[in-house]
Amino acid sequence: MERWDRAGRCAAYGAALALAPYLLIKVSWVAGSLLGVLPIGEGFNLPGWVLLNTVTVGMAAIGIALALALVRPWGMRIPGWLVAFVAWAGSGFLVSVLPYSVLSALLGSPAADAPDGGGDDPSMPGWEAVLVQCSFVGMGLGLAVALPAYLRRRWPEAFTGRIGDGAGVRNEAGARGAAVAAPWVAAAVGLVWLYWAAGGTLGVAHPSERTTDGHLLTGLGALWALAGAAALWTLTRERPARLPRSLPLALGWLGSGSLFAWSGWKLPVTLFVAFAHPAGVTPPEEPVVAVLLHLAAVTAGAAMVRTLVNTARRRGHDAAGHRSAAAAAPGSGP
Repeated sequence: MERWDRAGRCAAYGAALALAPYLLIKVSWVAGSLLGVLPIGEGFNLPGWVLLNTVTVGMAAIGIALALALVRPWGMRIPGWLVAFVAWAGSGFLVSVLPYSVLSALLGSPAADAPDGGGDDPSMPGWEAVLVQCSFVGMGLGLAVALPAYLRRRWPEAFTGRIGDGAGVRNEAGARGAAVAAPWVAAAVGLVWLYWAAGGTLGVAHPSERTTDGHLLTGLGALWALAGAAALWTLTRERPARLPRSLPLALGWLGSGSLFAWSGWKLPVTLFVAFAHPAGVTPPEEPVVAVLLHLAAVTAGAAMVRTLVNTARRRGHDAAGHRSAAAAAPGSGP
């Protein structure tokens, strides 16, 4: 077994193990709130709290199943589109926020302010907050190593070569309006988020509600959106030439996944807050502006990954064609 595959195997098992405490904590919150022995989160009623945490229980279970699928033999028998979609969304959630974990630790941000959105509950014990944070970081690190190893085994041709050495995105989906517009939409969303992270107040209804964590997460989302847009432009225009194709593919994968996953998660939460007005919850942004940005981010992320998938599929077909041609060439037999 190659060294990279061994590392991927260890990382996949480590990711599943790291996410297990988060799953158990969320199950205990649901059961405890239903039995009346644990408090519900601030700003929630019982049905809303149970629904939110039931959804995160399902997400954690899917994450553990994904980690195991990346290393167990049955993972190669699952339909490729299903593994790719779950891995894309999962890495968009967790791998993309690894820099946040580092920056928040350096800035002394409390571990309880995890990106999950439930860690800011004052009734949450400190040890639970630490376990939640460790689960996110462990799963993110595990995916960062295990996922490339899995993709390399299942679709080796898709990530080889360099920019400019074959058919690119332009031949695949560059002529389609959605594929052309997606990087521009992602860049526009990223620039707005970057403006907010830098302290801009246009579109911000309650500037006093902004926190250091909010600035960090908004700025990180902006950087991933801009990185994903730049990656798609690189693949579309085949510039700069000779750049390893795996680099823009990886940035496009994470950038589009971050846009889709995080805005897909925040969009219903934003709508809920805008219409239900839960007590004690006052988001900084104008609700209409936030909803429009999240809709744009989800749409752009989906269009971007479609372009990436078409590119990878085309390269795989081209590689298969080259192998068939070489096998059929005179003198190629034994």
